[in-house]
Amino acid sequence: MIEINYLWPLAGGLLIGISAGLYLLLNGRIAGISGLAAAAAGLTHDGISKLGLGFLAGIIAGAWLASHLIRQPHITITSSPALLIVAGLIVGYGTRLGSGCTSGHGVCGLARLSPRSIAATAIFMAIAAVTVFVTRHLLGVQS
Repeated sequence: MIEINYLWPLAGGLLIGISAGLYLLLNGRIAGISGLAAAAAGLTHDGISKLGLGFLAGIIAGAWLASHLIRQPHITITSSPALLIVAGLIVGYGTRLGSGCTSGHGVCGLARLSPRSIAATAIFMAIAAVTVFVTRHLLGVQS
């Protein structure tokens, strides 16, 4: 296994950018994970999307491949599974309510200078900063 600290994030970022650009050029649509997940689950007006299923399968396969080629991640779950499930459902609801997630707004929307995406990404980042501040400094929770 090769440990080059800057190479893997650079390669991952380039692949995300290239795939998002190709998805927009070839399909005329924004490559947001929440929208593709909804399409794969049949939660859109078009029904179940084979493209959405393929996109999600590619994400899962890519993560699996990277974990086997680069390194095995050491995952430690420190929260209760019920709390993680509830948090995931709240995040999922928020992405549908906000018409997109960080991949759609933060990667694709900012690249297009979309005012809605700029506002959404600023809100995502502000809430993340407040969450870290509250949990670490006010509640004393350390990771």
